[in-house]
Amino acid sequence: MSLFNTQSTPIFLKEESTTAEQIARLKELQEKATGKVKDDIAREINLASYGEIGEKNIAFELKNAGMPMYIIHDLHLQFEDLTAQIDYVVVTRKLIFFIECKNLYGNIEIDNQGNFVRSYPWNGRTIKEGIYSPITQNQRHLEVYKQLNRSNKKSLVMRIGFDKCFDKFHKSIVVLANPKTILNAKYAKKEVKDQVIRADQLIAFIKNAEKQSKELASSEKGMKELANGILGYHTPIPTDYTQKYEERIANQAETSVKQAPAAPIIVEKPPAPVPVLETAVPPLPQNDELVSKLKDFRLKQSRAENTKAYCVFTDKQMQDLLSKMPKTTDELLGVTGFGPVKVEKYGVAIIDLLNAGMRLS
Repeated sequence: MSLFNTQSTPIFLKEESTTAEQIARLKELQEKATGKVKDDIAREINLASYGEIGEKNIAFELKNAGMPMYIIHDLHLQFEDLTAQIDYVVVTRKLIFFIECKNLYGNIEIDNQGNFVRSYPWNGRTIKEGIYSPITQNQRHLEVYKQLNRSNKKSLVMRIGFDKCFDKFHKSIVVLANPKTILNAKYAKKEVKDQVIRADQLIAFIKNAEKQSKELASSEKGMKELANGILGYHTPIPTDYTQKYEERIANQAETSVKQAPAAPIIVEKPPAPVPVLETAVPPLPQNDELVSKLKDFRLKQSRAENTKAYCVFTDKQMQDLLSKMPKTTDELLGVTGFGPVKVEKYGVAIIDLLNAGMRLS
């Protein structure tokens, strides 16, 4: 009996993700929070919900592809100290597609250097800002998969063959899931254009890539075995996205108890006022090389955006950054001054700098 029906229905080997559970838990915490913590949770709920909508748009396209394929949603990989979270892996008869979903607000322009610029209306004017390249982000995910898969090849000959053929079978795609987003890539190089598409172009892209491929088509059994092999690499990453808010809410409750009204104390003579310098910034932790790299990154970004360096992040925010040393962009949201927009713009690059700094220290 064939694995597919007469309509060649795509099959999801893994359809669920942790996003819905994360949003539900965040909403529970939002009810308990107050002030800035409540606002920060609301922003993270919006960010997670927006991403979830984008992934559902892609799932809809894949389910209606009308061709045999196996689909893995929200694949978590870990190899040594490297991790990757891949939105979708699609296995067809000839190729394997690694899909990065971007549900961005606004329009996207890609220049001839491969830089991504987002523009969107705000208070009667158009804001333009650079964003971290999703192509680079997805290539890093693909590299983690490559290293993980390669490590399971027993012989040198198998590893050499794997490296030689890898790019023929594995394709990286960035899909813009917001149907209102206009993509302007007329100045982008062909190899960049070929990796960025809109959600409504996804199935046509996959079918065309299959048609153009000169590789031998696998059987339905072989296709399923390959997809299950990839799914076998899935390692649930024990990241609690809500823990930082639980701790902040607990601190709020503790502070509230400490600040409860106490019995009045009569003081005959008030103490002399102590001057407070509100602009004073605590000294940065002693990691001169990492501090230098962060400042260099801040300077380059500010020049690229034609803005002040402190708009990227202030010294006080850098002090909190170095104190908390977040390992993921989700942890970066818990650092003072780093909301969803700033994390989306600078998050991956900053995390890379911090992780590199930890290895050097």
